[in-house]
Amino acid sequence: MAMGRRRPKQKSLFVETERMPAGPRHRFYDALNGLLGDAGFDEHVEALCALAYEARRKGGRPSIPPGVYFRMLLIGYFEGIESERGICWRCEDSLSLKRFLGYEAHEPTPDHATLSRTRARLPERTYEEVFRFVMRVLNEQGLTQGKVAGVDATYLRADASMKSIVRKGSGEGYKGYLRKLAQEAGIEQPSDEELRRFDKKRKGKKTSNEDWESPTDPDAEVVRLKDGRTRFGYKAEHVVDMESGALLSVDVMAATASDPESMERSLELAEENLKRARRSDTDNSDDDPDDDEPGGGRQIEEVVADKGYHKARTIRSLTDKRVRTYIPERIQHGKRRWERHGGRRTAQAVYANRARVKRAKSKALQRRRGELIERSFAHMCETGQHRRVRLRGEANVRKRYLIHGAAFNLGLLMRSLFGVGTPREAASRLAALLGPIRTLIVWVFSHPANRPPASHGPSRLRSSSFLMSLSPPEAGSSTGC
Repeated sequence: MAMGRRRPKQKSLFVETERMPAGPRHRFYDALNGLLGDAGFDEHVEALCALAYEARRKGGRPSIPPGVYFRMLLIGYFEGIESERGICWRCEDSLSLKRFLGYEAHEPTPDHATLSRTRARLPERTYEEVFRFVMRVLNEQGLTQGKVAGVDATYLRADASMKSIVRKGSGEGYKGYLRKLAQEAGIEQPSDEELRRFDKKRKGKKTSNEDWESPTDPDAEVVRLKDGRTRFGYKAEHVVDMESGALLSVDVMAATASDPESMERSLELAEENLKRARRSDTDNSDDDPDDDEPGGGRQIEEVVADKGYHKARTIRSLTDKRVRTYIPERIQHGKRRWERHGGRRTAQAVYANRARVKRAKSKALQRRRGELIERSFAHMCETGQHRRVRLRGEANVRKRYLIHGAAFNLGLLMRSLFGVGTPREAASRLAALLGPIRTLIVWVFSHPANRPPASHGPSRLRSSSFLMSLSPPEAGSSTGC
């Protein structure tokens, strides 16, 4: 299959009148399209995806342009749509989104099968480069300082049910496993109610990832929530710039991954993204001439995290990299033996971190971290509808989450340039602007002294349509179509 390219095309010369529906333009998506066009988004992603497709000279039906594919994933974030089917339906239904994708009103948009095949064809590296491209645009606008970073993680619920878990190796279901235990306990032919009571009373009950897995999503792991429930899920970790709130890196990993260990990996990824954000090429070579200049290497100098990330060896490792940590320490009972944790240098690093945490600067950084991190979680997981993932497999979940992170950064850039960062915010601003004007006009026309003389239907209809034209779009509708 050859790769399709998004290019200016000749418009249709003759189109039937009934095939030309009219609809309002959406200023947010028009501005976003202009921003992506000025940054060279389509040319960049086509260069990234070229190796994943056959050469055009070999023929074959061209795919959808990569720029269209990634725009549809951006729509999933901005419109709060969790599934690929929902994204395709929304794009086909909305005229303003068709314009955003580059389709005419009578042209069909890609279906969910096309999105699924394109997602499987493109490697994870392509999605990482798209995230770095958006970071490069933010860097040009001065929105990535990269000196102080905040780290935190959240839980993503996998598209897998605890009711369908099976034993690793044998593939035996939970009900069959429970029936075998009941028979060993002396219950010959247990009913469903007897199995339920037996499962509730038996001791040593444990649903561990070493013994159980999901048959539909083997990469998902069992995780215990704060309220005691168990669910299949993944862990998503964010590294944010403490100055601007921009995401420096996002990653999806196993739900049971250790916080201190994953933090080091996320910080390394954030530093790599910061370094690549200054470059205009797409290769992965480490030969960067700017790194030899004073201040050329963009290194994170301070890290802020909660007490779940505190570990003596992690504090020592970050200190060796000249990174100052502001990580609260858990309550320790008894005397710690430092020879088990790396010796004297580890003790010095932990004591220095403990002293920094007590300062007023640390408390201010912790408040700032909570604000920025929770904001990114709220936008991506709640309003972006990614708390419950609809893709299966860690690689697929990471691909979609990377584009969600890029869309979050684009929203931050749009807010700095145009004052609004999401379509809902744009609709709310317009409603707040036109609402008082409409109220004033309605009051003037409803006053007896200002009421026009009674007339027949046509003029009355014209007056009412004039008032309706002043009605702002609904704040919940993001495209106005």
